Amino acid sequence: MLVFWEQGYEGASLTDLTEAMGINRTSMYAAFGNKEQLFHAALQRYIDGPASYLTRALNEPTARQVAEAFLTGSVHATTRPGEPHGCLAVQGSLAAGDSGRAARDVLASCREQSWALLRDRFARSVDEGDLAPDADPGLLARFILTVSNGIAVQAASGVGRDELQRVADGATRQWPPV
Repeated sequence: MLVFWEQGYEGASLTDLTEAMGINRTSMYAAFGNKEQLFHAALQRYIDGPASYLTRALNEPTARQVAEAFLTGSVHATTRPGEPHGCLAVQGSLAAGDSGRAARDVLASCREQSWALLRDRFARSVDEGDLAPDADPGLLARFILTVSNGIAVQAASGVGRDELQRVADGATRQWPPV
C-alpha cells in the first residue's frame, strides 16, 4: 500500500513492491495474480485504514459535522508522520499512461463512490431538516470532496497539517445554514 501511495501505480515497480512485501515475484503472482490485482488489494487496505475517516464522518449527527469530520480526517490522513503525504486515491494514477488506465479508472470510481456516500448522507440531512429543503446534496458532496482532493494535492506538495486544517475550517465556514 505504501509503495503505491508514495509512487503511484505506474511508478511502483515490481521490484519495489516485492521488496516492500518481503516476497519474490513468483510469490506475489501466486498471492495476487498481477500488479493490477495487487493494486486493488492495496487500495482496499487504504480505504479500510488511512481513509477510514469517511466511514466515521458519515456517522456524525449533522451534515455540517459530517463535512467537518471528513475534511479533518482528510487533513490528518494526508499528513501523517512516517507515511507518504497526499492521498492514494487522488494521486495514485493521475499521471498514468495507457498501462495505468485500469488503475486510473478504479481510482476515479473510488472517488465517485465517496461522492455518492456523501451525497446520500447529505440527502438524508435534507429529509431530516438538518439542511434546507432547497440544498443540493450532490453539489455539497462535490464541494467537500473537491476541497479534500485539494488538501491531498497540497499535502503531497509539502503544505503542513496546521495550514491545511485552516483550509478545511475555512471550507466548513461556507456551509449553508439550515
